[in-house]
Amino acid sequence: MYLGIDLGTSGVKALIIDDDQSIVASAVADLAVSRPAAGWSEQDPADWITATKSAIGKLRAKKPAELADVKGIGLSGQMHGATLLDRADRVLRPCILWNDTRAHAEAAALDADPRFRALSGNIVFPGFTAPKLVWVKDNEPDIFSKTAKVLLPKDYLRLWLTGEFVSEMSDASGTSWLDVGERSWSSELLAASDMEPRQMPRLVEGSQVSGGLRATLANELGMEPGTVVAGGAGDNAATAIGMGTVGEGAAFVSLGTSGVLFAANNAYRPNPESAVHTFCHAVPDSWHQMGVILSATDTLNWFAVITSQSAAALTAELGDALHAPQGVFLPYLSGERTPHNDAGIRGVLTGISHTTDRAAITASILQGIAFAFRDSLEALGAAGTSVDRLLASGGGSRSVYWLRAIATALNKPVDIPAAGDVGAAFGAARLGMLAAGEASLSACTPPDIDQTIEPDVELRSAFEDAYQLYRKTYPAIRSTMS
Repeated sequence: MYLGIDLGTSGVKALIIDDDQSIVASAVADLAVSRPAAGWSEQDPADWITATKSAIGKLRAKKPAELADVKGIGLSGQMHGATLLDRADRVLRPCILWNDTRAHAEAAALDADPRFRALSGNIVFPGFTAPKLVWVKDNEPDIFSKTAKVLLPKDYLRLWLTGEFVSEMSDASGTSWLDVGERSWSSELLAASDMEPRQMPRLVEGSQVSGGLRATLANELGMEPGTVVAGGAGDNAATAIGMGTVGEGAAFVSLGTSGVLFAANNAYRPNPESAVHTFCHAVPDSWHQMGVILSATDTLNWFAVITSQSAAALTAELGDALHAPQGVFLPYLSGERTPHNDAGIRGVLTGISHTTDRAAITASILQGIAFAFRDSLEALGAAGTSVDRLLASGGGSRSVYWLRAIATALNKPVDIPAAGDVGAAFGAARLGMLAAGEASLSACTPPDIDQTIEPDVELRSAFEDAYQLYRKTYPAIRSTMS
């Protein structure tokens, strides 16, 4: 048996698979996000441990023998979070999360230093870890002076599980401190943000052993002491491992809280000017590129609250047949990464009239997010990555209508996996299997396909025209906010 643990923004998921990679059991425990000021997003790391204990406890209640038989554990988690520890491993302040934009000025200052793009292969985005530490230095100097270690969220869980300060390449790529081509911490980039290598965890590949389960904790959880804990992966790389997106050109589209267009690469091909993320993959000698949308299902959930409807009810109201484009919706509720790298931009809906009803606005929202993915596809192309087709992932992929809009906007077929969980927790469990030496990378196969959504030929031209109008709307709106 193998255990995958995925530390998400809204909850922790724990999942057990067997030698045949069949899911034996899964459990979740919820998490809350604190927003003490505009643009801030934080969590207490103690809540991550509580939620992880709860999720594993639910597995133990369902399948105690199977949990005790786990031979490898893999970790996945939300990326970029700054978890600050003192010399006694005590948390100094709430973790500043990936979607926190308070450090936008600090990010711009670091990004102006050409070494960051040259060595990290990426723009220094406000959500990345390095600018958050500069913000802490400038605004909470006492805490900064006490910071002995900086850990990413899943790596704080690893410290609790193993007692080891370890990270891995895919998650470390999103800090702005990693030399992504060399797969090692950059002392030069650390020094540029007044950090030191001793404050960084040791690095391993995601499929390598990072440590063993502590004996006292193993007894509490009902597991074997010393159970192998893999390096694991950031959430998107873990999802890619779960979906078998590991070879050149393999790609998926993820409709979660944020949206991701992910493509695997066999070589390091950075192009930060396109605002594409170029990161190490979770397995050796492999990289990946991502276009990232900050608000995907988050945007639909916002509209659901306003209309007192569930997101599922809103999309169900549209049916499955794709509607002609209507209005222009920019889904920039909390700024945008790819392709604009703009923390200050906000969303807009245009083209409404007396005949615009709730369903029409829902369709415009889904259409706008599909066009945001089209922006990411264009940016991936500018970075030298070709995508032929996409696997669908994430909670939003349950909407066939939304997938039709994406397929038509991108003019790419979208494959829907057969029933079964192939997300980040599943990918983490696969990495646990690899670290335990029970399988090779060839075991990370794509899922069976239940259905393929082809672009709507009759609406392709209309969607292309609407996309060109969408592209013109951003600079027009941006000029009113500057």
